[in-house]
Amino acid sequence: MIIDGPKTSTGFRLDDGQIEVVDQAVADMMRRKTPAEKVALVGAAHRMAKRLMAAGIRRNHADWTEEQIQTEVCRRLLHGTN
Repeated sequence: MIIDGPKTSTGFRLDDGQIEVVDQAVADMMRRKTPAEKVALVGAAHRMAKRLMAAGIRRNHADWTEEQIQTEVCRRLLHGTN
């Protein structure tokens, strides 16, 4: 299939409705994963996101307790940053 339109320097198409382009090797690897492996990857990504979010909150609120930081992480996951 030929797709017209702008492309990145590596040849991936750019599309206003497309947020990311998945590398073909990554797509192939994901297709080979079992459902359980895919769920495990989602869990790992969620844990990493929580750690990164907590680190950012900790940096911006050095005076907060760990309980306050974790409460804010949960609030943001449920309701966003507003």
